[in-house]
Amino acid sequence: MSRVSIRVLGGGHEVGRAAIAVKVGDSSKYLLLDYGVNFNERDEPQLPLHIRPSDLAGLVVTHAHLDHVGAAPLLYTTAKLPAVMTLLTKNLSEIMVKDFLKISSYYLPFDDLSLKTLMDNTIDLNYGDEVRVDRYYIKLINAGHIPGSAMAYVEVDGVKILYTGDVNTIDTRLVKKPSIEGLEADILIIESTYGNANHPPRSLIEKEFIESIKEVIESGGNVLIPAFSLGRSQEILTLLYEKMPWAHVFYDGMIRTINNIILSHPEYVNRYDLLANAISNFKIVRGTSDRKKIVKGKENVIVASAGMLKGGPAVYYLKKLMDDPNNAVFLVSFQGPSTPGRKLLEDGVLSESNELVRARVQWFDFSSHAGSDGLLWIVNHVKNVKDVVIIHGELSSCEALKKRITNVRDDVKVHVPSNGTEISIEI
Repeated sequence: MSRVSIRVLGGGHEVGRAAIAVKVGDSSKYLLLDYGVNFNERDEPQLPLHIRPSDLAGLVVTHAHLDHVGAAPLLYTTAKLPAVMTLLTKNLSEIMVKDFLKISSYYLPFDDLSLKTLMDNTIDLNYGDEVRVDRYYIKLINAGHIPGSAMAYVEVDGVKILYTGDVNTIDTRLVKKPSIEGLEADILIIESTYGNANHPPRSLIEKEFIESIKEVIESGGNVLIPAFSLGRSQEILTLLYEKMPWAHVFYDGMIRTINNIILSHPEYVNRYDLLANAISNFKIVRGTSDRKKIVKGKENVIVASAGMLKGGPAVYYLKKLMDDPNNAVFLVSFQGPSTPGRKLLEDGVLSESNELVRARVQWFDFSSHAGSDGLLWIVNHVKNVKDVVIIHGELSSCEALKKRITNVRDDVKVHVPSNGTEISIEI
């Protein structure tokens, strides 16, 4: 019998700020699974609860979105812990955190040197490879979320733990869905972003999206697609190239740098041919003069960061295109509460000035997170699960997923911890 301690430092009853510390036995150190940030209504970064680096055996980073890696350099201001991630996640994390520091350094208790120390102490693994960190055997498994994203499979003293990180359970052009057949775990730590909802079939969303773009450009309008620079932009570019290779498509912002990094890791991309062709055949925006020409033109499609309209070139395009009802703004990323993108969707106005946006505004569900059915599929297909820990979701979403699990599985115990909670499980 082993006692497993699970400390929730972030991601309890909230989306993002993922930070879960696990320990088996009383004498061992914790293994930290992600250490991310989220943002308050004033767009200020919110760090996870503190844990002493001296109490840690190491860190696993599941992917390069800031809500999973954004706070990780804080651990490296005074320590040199081993960090485990895929090579693509390492390269993307460096770019994402550097940009984060440039924008938010005033609020952050770490700097570029801490980031460099993190990078210097990273062990990069391919999917399926295993490494030992202290007493923990760690394996990374494709999570289907973005290129390079992984679920963390951890074994120590015969106890098996699977942490999903952010996970998706459908094939997309960008990434394949996870393969978990035959996987066993005593404890499953699972995200629940959409634990209370399912997504429409992706094929229907794509059909409506492409038809809507054609409607706009056939009437002489321009289409702005604000999108997350990591993951969503590449997904949209591959779709556009497959369905509309003849279109005048431009991409702008941090997307340009991310594209080059992902292209250098074809092993993590499902339809690498589509992505490579989209990036080489569609047009890169190189500066202000290009932007001015694009907004004065007609029948253009612009994929630009940032996805929630909190900054980046997407805001410039919105201001230039918003007054013409022939134009359109098609949002394809999650719009967080109090963000300019959410205000545009709900109130139809430009956030900073409350000016009415006369362009067509529409949101399309291209989520890279599994819906409720997909999450339940994971619970049912990982063998021998005794305890399920639900994190990374609003409380209502966590509780909805718990209800679905308990309705079909009376052989597992389900935990819905808040931040600061330490769960003790006997295995």
